[in-house]
Amino acid sequence: MTLPEYDNKKPNLICSAPLICVRTSVLLITGISGAGRSTALKILEDLGYEAVDNLPLKFLSTLAASVEGVERPLAIGIDIRTRGFQIDKFFSVLKTLKKKSGSSVKIIFLDCDNDVLQRRFTETRRRHPLATDRPVMDGILKERHSILDLRDRADLIIDTSELSLNDLKQILSGHFSVDEEIKFFISVISFSYRRGVPRESDLVFDARFLANPFYEDRLKELTGMDQEVAEFVARDPYFKPFFASLKALLNPLLPRFKNEGKSYLTISIGCTGGRHRSVFVVEELVKWLQKTGNRVNFSHRELPKTEKLNSGA
Repeated sequence: MTLPEYDNKKPNLICSAPLICVRTSVLLITGISGAGRSTALKILEDLGYEAVDNLPLKFLSTLAASVEGVERPLAIGIDIRTRGFQIDKFFSVLKTLKKKSGSSVKIIFLDCDNDVLQRRFTETRRRHPLATDRPVMDGILKERHSILDLRDRADLIIDTSELSLNDLKQILSGHFSVDEEIKFFISVISFSYRRGVPRESDLVFDARFLANPFYEDRLKELTGMDQEVAEFVARDPYFKPFFASLKALLNPLLPRFKNEGKSYLTISIGCTGGRHRSVFVVEELVKWLQKTGNRVNFSHRELPKTEKLNSGA
């Protein structure tokens, strides 16, 4: 079963089936160098997983099989720097692991834009593992080509190009909580259409038809989180019927998504700049979702973030 692809710039085109939130015994964390594999492993360790990085491929089956029947699940980091790593050999080991261990095994692939990867390597003055004596971009392109099949076989693809650390935590905890109880998480995002629709979006709503505070001098530098902006947008005669219709649409949809086995739903609200109308609508929607008993997290993509993904592998 294919899980959603998460990327912050384009609509989600890859998700072909809903995610089933099951107790995963083994998570294999891989992806392109510099996309945040080490960071993801640390997050999973905080979630209750036992994390092992750069495990030699020949030991994978043995270690993964040892977690069968063990309470604490396992997260293993593997990429091109892993000793003995070859794509064909990896798939062979994976097939054997799934067949013999009896464990639930999922692959998480961390991806990132080439330009962002280049900047991360440059900022940290690290050499790309496939370009020790050549420009960083040569190594990025070579690696991307060599792991295309691995990306295609992944259960979950996460593009970290514009994710904050908290964003990544929310995605991983939403999909891979170690709690026995099956949960349904809703993430709500405000965004600017100028910078593209968040690719992780399951549902997208356009708030650009509402009155725009940007053209009011006293409101221009504020955001949808400020009372003055909230009151301005709420006074638009189209806001109340829009928000009532939005709730009427979501009310029957949310339990259906949950019953279908989907554990993580992303609702995105956009406007021109992503700072006023969409922010206000998200704030109101989150209040309603919480009142109706849903587990909700939210973010405003275009507002300043204090915590970014580091440039670690």
